[in-house]
Amino acid sequence: MDWMDKLLYPLQWVVAWVLAIFHEVFTAIGLPAANGWTWVLSIAGLTLVMRAILIPLFVYQIKSQRKMQLLQPQIQRLQAKYKGKKDQYSRQAMAEEQMNLFRDNKTSPWASCLPLLVQMPIFFSLFRVIHNMPNVADGSIGAIGGFTQNLAQQAEASSVFGISLSATFLETPGIGVKLLTGVLIVIMASTMFITQKQMMAKNMSETAMANPMMQSQKMLLYVMPVVFGFGGLYFPLGVLFYWLVSNTWTMCQQHVVIRNMPAPGSKAEKEMLERKARKGKPVAQPEIKGGTATAVEPATNQSRQRQQPVSKNRKKNKKR
Repeated sequence: MDWMDKLLYPLQWVVAWVLAIFHEVFTAIGLPAANGWTWVLSIAGLTLVMRAILIPLFVYQIKSQRKMQLLQPQIQRLQAKYKGKKDQYSRQAMAEEQMNLFRDNKTSPWASCLPLLVQMPIFFSLFRVIHNMPNVADGSIGAIGGFTQNLAQQAEASSVFGISLSATFLETPGIGVKLLTGVLIVIMASTMFITQKQMMAKNMSETAMANPMMQSQKMLLYVMPVVFGFGGLYFPLGVLFYWLVSNTWTMCQQHVVIRNMPAPGSKAEKEMLERKARKGKPVAQPEIKGGTATAVEPATNQSRQRQQPVSKNRKKNKKR
């Protein structure tokens, strides 16, 4: 057991147990224990469980992104205030004012990275479980959680289109391996690109898009799929299925969020307001501390009622 296995062993133990439980459930309903698709479904079950656990963190991410969108005008005013000032005092003062702004509004520019950062240890744990699968099967190392030698032997004997779950694009020979893993790598990178592109095209305000910090976000739009695409050459087939399910979850989840909780000033918000206007539903705007934005209360039925006529005598009494 190398240092990575020792470091990730607690998470590997959890991942292995979840895999074993899903495998037992699918075999209990009649699926073959040594069938590759049974293990693919078990990996999909693991992915859905992990992504469901991360939903509260995703909600926090969305709320933080919305607040960051609303804060863009104030951030731009800060940048204009300290524009051209290169001294250490000015840079520190600008950083402190930005941090105070983020703290007062309970947001952070790093919030959008949290779901990916939290998911990475889970991903590496699954990677190591599948990587160590042959060693568990032949008894070279002991069981990992619920992933016993018997289960590892079944997983090793299974295949998807004749390809083992531990096969990789670079290390496993055969045209079938290259074709299947290559297709999954392209789909994985494409879904990641589409998800980020959808966010920028529909859920970003014009103010946010004009921000200089947005240039780095645009770079990530192209860099991240390329990084994961090259990394996919080393991922076992089972891990590629994990990312395929995870990215599909992200796309569907983001579609729902963009439709129902769009960022202020974005194209998606305009579309949502148009839908609500057609249905006669009012919309309240969020409040931002330390700025000019204030909460707009939705119109009530009482405020929309026609004003009743008042006689001249009653008007004079009111003036008095």
